[in-house]
Amino acid sequence: MNDATRGMAASIRELAGEIDPESGLPEELFLLVSSITPLINVDLLVRDECGRTLLTWRSDRFHGPGWHVPGGIIRYKETMADRICRVADRELGAMIKFDESPILIYESIIPGRRERGHFISLLYRCSLTSDPDLGRRHSDGVPLPGQWRWHDRCPDNLIQEQQAYAPFVG
Repeated sequence: MNDATRGMAASIRELAGEIDPESGLPEELFLLVSSITPLINVDLLVRDECGRTLLTWRSDRFHGPGWHVPGGIIRYKETMADRICRVADRELGAMIKFDESPILIYESIIPGRRERGHFISLLYRCSLTSDPDLGRRHSDGVPLPGQWRWHDRCPDNLIQEQQAYAPFVG
């Protein structure tokens, strides 16, 4: 390791010591990490008794606009179970129960993308134990980021990175 690399590593370690892992990394540090290592995330396949799937709308610079299975990247020293519960609360405003083991482990490598270009995703079968936040429900028009809606079939605009989930969505 050369002196420049040692210096950069020391600076990152110093910064990391000031970060609360439960809060996540500052954006620029997160993007750096995501450009040199795969990210591990949990995704929540929330189904109801009618066989519908609960999806949320997203629109960002990495995935563009579309419906997606709610999910989140596991933080340092956070359990998968804790991340699943935090995702349900943060994205749906709901509580859930979930199977102990994922129903699918999916690796996604996005050619040509350096940041956020490699994911290992764990898909968990879930069901609601409380209603989702009705203030976030999408009903008409163009959805807004963070809105949710029940789907009885896989929508055509499921984000590209989650197309492997289409058979599970409906």
